[in-house]
Amino acid sequence: MRLHSLTLQAFGPFAGTHTIDFDSLSSDGLFLLHGATGAGKSTVFDAICYALYGKPPGDRDQLLRSDHAADRLLTQIVLEATISGRRLEITRIPQQPRPKTRGSGTTQQNARTLLREYKHDTASGQGSWEASSKSHQEIGDHLLALLGMSRDQFCQVVLLPQNQFTQFLRAKASTRKDLLGKLFRTQRFTDIDRWLQERSREAEKDLKAVRGDVISLIDRIHGAATGLDHEQDAPTGNDPQTLTESAQAWATSLVNAAAAQLETAITQAETAAAELDAHQANELLVRTLHQQQNEHRAAAEQLEQLKQQEPRQHLITGQLEQARRASKLAAVLHTARTAAQDHARAAETEAKARSILAPAHAIAAAEELATAEQQTRAEATLAKALLPQEAAVQQMTRDLTQLDAERQTHTADQLEAQDWLAKEPGLRTALTTRLEAAQRAETHSAHQQSALADIRRRLKAARQRDARLADVAACKERLQAAHTATTEAAQAYITIRRQRTEGMAAELAAGLTDGSPCPVCGSCTHPAPAAPHPGQPTREEEQAAEARHLEAETAEEAAATALQQAQDQAAQARAQAGDDPLTDIQSLLATTQADLEQTLKTASDAGPANEQLAVLDREHTSMTQKATTAGERLAACNAEYDHLSTQLTDLTQQLDQARHGAPTIADRLADLTRTADQLKAAAEAAITTQRRAQERTLQTTEAETAARQQGFDTLQAAEEAALDDDALHALEDEIQKFSHQQAVHIATLERPDLVHAAAQPPADLDAAIHLHKTAAQRHTEAAAATTAARTRHDNLTRHTTDLAAGIQRMQPLQEAYDTVHHLQEVIHGTSPSNRDRMELEAYVLAARLEQVVDAANTRLLRMSDSRYTLSHSDDRASHGARSGLGLKITDAWTGRDRNTDTLSGGESFFASLALALGLADVVTYEAGGRVLDTLFIDEGFGSLDDDTLHQVLDVLDSLRDHDRTVGLISHVPELRRRITSQLHVRKGTSGSTLHLVSQAAE
Repeated sequence: MRLHSLTLQAFGPFAGTHTIDFDSLSSDGLFLLHGATGAGKSTVFDAICYALYGKPPGDRDQLLRSDHAADRLLTQIVLEATISGRRLEITRIPQQPRPKTRGSGTTQQNARTLLREYKHDTASGQGSWEASSKSHQEIGDHLLALLGMSRDQFCQVVLLPQNQFTQFLRAKASTRKDLLGKLFRTQRFTDIDRWLQERSREAEKDLKAVRGDVISLIDRIHGAATGLDHEQDAPTGNDPQTLTESAQAWATSLVNAAAAQLETAITQAETAAAELDAHQANELLVRTLHQQQNEHRAAAEQLEQLKQQEPRQHLITGQLEQARRASKLAAVLHTARTAAQDHARAAETEAKARSILAPAHAIAAAEELATAEQQTRAEATLAKALLPQEAAVQQMTRDLTQLDAERQTHTADQLEAQDWLAKEPGLRTALTTRLEAAQRAETHSAHQQSALADIRRRLKAARQRDARLADVAACKERLQAAHTATTEAAQAYITIRRQRTEGMAAELAAGLTDGSPCPVCGSCTHPAPAAPHPGQPTREEEQAAEARHLEAETAEEAAATALQQAQDQAAQARAQAGDDPLTDIQSLLATTQADLEQTLKTASDAGPANEQLAVLDREHTSMTQKATTAGERLAACNAEYDHLSTQLTDLTQQLDQARHGAPTIADRLADLTRTADQLKAAAEAAITTQRRAQERTLQTTEAETAARQQGFDTLQAAEEAALDDDALHALEDEIQKFSHQQAVHIATLERPDLVHAAAQPPADLDAAIHLHKTAAQRHTEAAAATTAARTRHDNLTRHTTDLAAGIQRMQPLQEAYDTVHHLQEVIHGTSPSNRDRMELEAYVLAARLEQVVDAANTRLLRMSDSRYTLSHSDDRASHGARSGLGLKITDAWTGRDRNTDTLSGGESFFASLALALGLADVVTYEAGGRVLDTLFIDEGFGSLDDDTLHQVLDVLDSLRDHDRTVGLISHVPELRRRITSQLHVRKGTSGSTLHLVSQAAE
């Protein structure tokens, strides 16, 4: 890659448009970029990286657009370079805000990338630029393919960044591995390690799954082998060696033992079944005899109990015959009973009605009660006529209450208005005083503001005065330094001139040749030419000393002129500010400002005071009117209250006489109405009682006659003999049931089988049942033992078969896991056989690092005057750390290896520079052999002494032998004297600028 030109527009600190012609700048193969700190030297390299990759170097956020640029000047980078034999022009415009074309405000400018290629027409012999139609992303991919390296690789190979030389030299092995891995793209070896780890985990997972199945089967065999000696020679999950054929043999022996137990259990079960059948038949015979004997005995006992019930049967038979005769009198008995009940209820109702009457009416006859009712209702009619007058009394009472409330309200309003009118003169006087004070403050504030402006002008002048006096002091110091420099330069110039004059003969002798005349004596022979003295200065050194003297004199004159200007300005400032100290003026300013704020605060009260006076006038008018209105309304209310009180007294006396002690006329009317109703109810109840007594006497006489006709002496006897239908049916059922049970029991006692069973000895059913249960229990236990033995044998047989299959599946998985796991540990550096604990990627990178070290040593030997050489170390790291990417430096003066962090600052710089150049060579080869024609190195030369600096520059000069251009960034003056092609970056208040400087101009 070779750079031709770079155009920066509104980029970083560069506000305008600047173009760098690399073809002319790098014509000597080595150029220098220098300038003040922060001017933007590194920004040039940032622009190159941004043009190629669309992003500046590093990971930090960097502001691409210049803060100094004009709003309508877009930020863009144009780079013309030859990459992989193709001349390209790359234009990149980052995303940025720009002014709108129409209207005000800004809009967002999207990022754009343009690509043109210079094509040569063989027919016409001319070339032209052809634009590419590729998109923003396609152009980036196309450039990346042509460059053959990533942005990080480019910054390590082409742009050697500031203050990062020593990072790779002193880095830990892990950090060095990350960097080399990115540069040499060895991620595939890490992928292999990761792939083997995944395969190892998968194989371990598969193996654990099958081993878990085998262990689960062993546990199941233990569970199924209960009752057998299953602990002897049993395999365990903690010992994988036992999970093989020995486990299968152990399970087979348990199957054989279970088969023997099953055969014994079957024999015992068959014997128990025969005994059960015999005892079951015996229990059936004994149970039948026991039932027949119980049935015969129960029938005899029941028949004996029926004989004991015969007296009751005679009694209930007589009751049944009387009940049937009494049922014929049911109708007349019911009628007599109903008449008696009706009379009792009527008498009770009459007594209840009389109990609530007055004592005078409680014993009166029915006719007297009716007369009293009529008199009471006449008195109620008179009371009802007085109800409207009682309502009028209630209305008058409410009116008086309302009038009294109105009188109190008017009295309160009158007192409130009178109190306010009494206080009003004092309020008016206070507001008038506030208004006058605010008006006086407003007049005084104008004078204070004028005084404050004068104090501020004095303060500004005093600050200028103090600043000018400080400038005078600084100018005096600079003049003194310039005078000292002029004196030293003059002395140096006189010394060099005297030394050159003293050695002029030797200088002339150096130009003599045999046969040419001497410019002093004219002789053509020169038998004893003068020899130069040690340290003889040359004409160029004399001229340089003279130039430094003249430059120092010019600087002294400029310093004197600046001092005079500063003194004149200080005198003018003192005339304006006076001699008062700055602190006194500041204190006076603060005091005056505080007084003005207080005055303005007092003056601001004029408006509120005027408003409050207006409000006071409105309230005075309102309160005066309120006092007058309240007095008039109070007099009217008093007159009406007296009139209503007289009317209420007269009407109340009339109603009190009509109430007869009742709270109200309505209550009196309710009492009279209730009394009349009670008298009416009592009269009607007395008449009903008389009628019911006559009916009861008639019905009782008829019922007694009918009872005597049916053979009953009295009505009570007939009623006692009578039974309801349920009781009658119950007696009939009881008699019928007795007869039926007696016949059944007699027939049972006459059955032949029961007669035969009764003659036998008593049957022992409990003994037969006990024998049957015992036989059944033995049979159940034998059957359960057989089932358990069969289940145990079947389970062990099935588990043993599954165990054999599991062991067969586990063996190849174990072998596969052992192989993959061992290989992964070796590659990952954790295997004991990997003594250096070196990973596969580190092993590959170690070979690359050896190449980098070999390439670096060719330059390091020259830079260090054959003292230092780098060496790759694969010693095993301590504390379990990874090995294989260590670096040591060998000191030829001591013959010992040293750690790289023991080098001094300058030694670290040139060692790191050599390492970086070696790394660039190897990465260039690794990137496909692409030629990198340009190399940039940022800073670091200031840490070198003069001899080492010359040696480093000689090495950099040698890079030009391989047709490579080297650009340096540095503040070191020696580089500006030695390198002829220079680019000077100057910073200013409006942004930085670029200037191409020749050696003569420098």
